[in-house]
Formats: sequence, structure tokens, C-alpha cells
Amino acid sequence: MIRPALAEQLRPWREVISALVCLVFGIWVFAKGGYVFWPLGGAIMAVSAIWGLNARRQMRFRRTIAAPGLVEVDEGAVRFFAARALGGEIGLRDLVEVRLLVLSGRSHWRLKSADGQALLIPVDSAGAEQLANAFATLPGVDMGRFSAALQWNGPSVQTVWTRPERARLT
Repeated sequence: MIRPALAEQLRPWREVISALVCLVFGIWVFAKGGYVFWPLGGAIMAVSAIWGLNARRQMRFRRTIAAPGLVEVDEGAVRFFAARALGGEIGLRDLVEVRLLVLSGRSHWRLKSADGQALLIPVDSAGAEQLANAFATLPGVDMGRFSAALQWNGPSVQTVWTRPERARLT
């Protein structure tokens, strides 16, 4: 039905396209009018818009898996499991800094905790796209800086986020 080359180009966009289809459905329901369809259509549109924005944000973090290891984000903690590299766990509450480093030609997220521990996670490891949602919960975060850092070809070290001082006291 769809040419294989076109299907392959649209594959990364499938979740964004699904959210867009739901948004159009919400507009159609809203256009029916009335006290029942206006709130229902508005709710469908709002959920679809949030879903689409989240899917687009995660697209920038999604890469072809080329590095060893597995990233897991669960219960407010980021875990990295690796057989040949150092793994570990850092709670999102304890995070004070996020940097993007280039080591041996491969980009890594460097997560630093309040007690000085650091966790290096390759950008192209399995499950690394989950970090988009984890980073979005950090106080004072600008997700645009994360996206720009992933596309940057400049210096090999970039500080993408630091915890604001007022948030460190609590």
C-alpha cells in the first residue's frame, strides 16, 4: 500500500502522526457542537496536543542503538545497566547537573548527583529516549537546550542543566 522507502521515512514520525489524527478527530467532535460535544472535543484536542508534543520531544532523543547498555527510568531514578562499562543509579531528586560530553567520538549524558557521584550514559544506548521525560521533570529545565545540545557540533563538553539554588535547599 505504501512504498517501503516512504514507510521507512515515516516510521520515526508514527507517534506524532497518530497524535495529529486524534487531534483532527477532536476538532471534528468539537465542530458537532452542543453542551456534550464541545467539552468532549476540547478534551480530545488537549490530550492529543500534549501527546503530540511529548512524542516530538522524544523523537529528538531517539537514536539507533549503537552503544552497549540499557537505560531504565523508574520511580524517580535513572538506572544504567552495562556489561562492559560502569553502570549505576541516580535519583532525579539528587541530580544537580546534566552535561553532554563527547568521549572517543560518542556522545554521553553525564548526570551528577549532589554528593559528587556521576553517571555516564551513552546517548545511543537502548532506552535512552526515556531520558527525555525524566529530564522534563527537573526544576527550571529548558528542553530546547537538550535538543540543541544533541544537534551541536561544537565543544566536546556542554552543561545543559544545573539545579537552581532555591531548589537545592529543599
